[in-house]
Amino acid sequence: MKCSDGQCADFPTPPKGKWRKWLPLIAIVALMAFVFAMGWHEHLSFKTIGLNYERLMDFIEANFATALSIYVLAYIVVVALSLPGGLIMTLAGGLLFGWVIAAPATIFGATVGATIIFLAARSSLGEALAAKAGPWVCKLKNGFQENALCYLLFLRLLPVFPFVVVNVVPALLGVPLGTYILGTLLGIIPGTYAFCVAGAGLGSVIDAQNRIYRDCLANNPENASACPYTVDTSALVTKELLLAFALLGIVALIPVIIKKWSKRNAAV
Repeated sequence: MKCSDGQCADFPTPPKGKWRKWLPLIAIVALMAFVFAMGWHEHLSFKTIGLNYERLMDFIEANFATALSIYVLAYIVVVALSLPGGLIMTLAGGLLFGWVIAAPATIFGATVGATIIFLAARSSLGEALAAKAGPWVCKLKNGFQENALCYLLFLRLLPVFPFVVVNVVPALLGVPLGTYILGTLLGIIPGTYAFCVAGAGLGSVIDAQNRIYRDCLANNPENASACPYTVDTSALVTKELLLAFALLGIVALIPVIIKKWSKRNAAV
């Protein structure tokens, strides 16, 4: 994409009345609002998974392909609608299917869901931003696109930026679809495998919490609110794990740093 006179030529200025380009984003926002209004997002919790753990395992054992398909579709919806609960879904995948199967299934679902929101944002917002972009925005776009894959890997690997932000920003910066898919696919692999492995070891934790919760209900039959259901996942997200992801993100930027350093030396 090249810019001149404060305009970005990568996207044509959209004709007036082209309201249809907003439909994908409107549909996503409407579905998101509907899910929150119905309270369905509240079911993305360890309480729901834990209390139905045995039934879920029985269903998976009897209908493995169907259960795995439902999990992947649910993950696509969670990511595409930017619903909270991605971490719980990943841990649950490891718990229910084992990390060997859950990790690639999760990576596929997350990549498809992220691509949906990327395409919706690009269709609805990309052209409008490009048409109104000033020189600074154009310079930012050119710099990002020049090393798009490295920057995407950095954003995906560094556990600082919200997943939804990393899904939308590349669309606004004109990143090619193929580059976005590849960067997303590669960038989420380390974290997905780490949390699926962690989830695969939560079976004993769920069993223990179920016993505590049911004992509490037996002692407080008329006051269920006095029996919290908590699974502490803070121990899974350690400083060492975050540091490892941060270092991987920095490694992804090394080619960019080398390229800029080489250009600077060549200009001297």
